[in-house]
Amino acid sequence: MISKLDFVGVPSQDAERSRRFYVETLGLRPDEKAQFEFWVGDTCFGIWEPERMGMPFEPQRNAHPALHVDDVAAAREELEGKGVEFMGETLDTGVCHMALLRDPDGNDLMLHSRYAPRPSD
Repeated sequence: MISKLDFVGVPSQDAERSRRFYVETLGLRPDEKAQFEFWVGDTCFGIWEPERMGMPFEPQRNAHPALHVDDVAAAREELEGKGVEFMGETLDTGVCHMALLRDPDGNDLMLHSRYAPRPSD
């Protein structure tokens, strides 16, 4: 029945600010045809303002989209240099590194890099 993921919604209270963060700070590819859409590989992220649709704004929490980077430590250092604040230390699970952060609206994100197969692989 479900064949693919069309996009991931990014709730915001200021779409312009969110666009700057995702495109300029994180370096994600902006969509050529839509001002408030950008791409992470083949996945589209779409910024929307719930309050403009009569819905209360609430940031997305505890569903951290895992944004792949080759080196979490290097990416984290670069983003911290741009003023991005991270939540705690970088995590090492034994198979991957993860660094948790939030966008300007408080939506949870994660930098992620797998460096080893899972023990069951």
